[in-house]
Amino acid sequence: MAYKITEDCTACGTCIDECPVDAISEGDIYVIDPDICTDCGSCADVCPVEAIEPE
Repeated sequence: MAYKITEDCTACGTCIDECPVDAISEGDIYVIDPDICTDCGSCADVCPVEAIEPE
């Protein structure tokens, strides 16, 4: 099960540096590629607005 980024994302960039497999893409709202995500949860742990959740 991959993680997803909700509309609450503020595009702060904190999660990108935490992803060990580079599954997160930048944008107005960041996006996690579910085919690459390893479900480690590192991104969710550091999100300051809690915009990342299990899919």
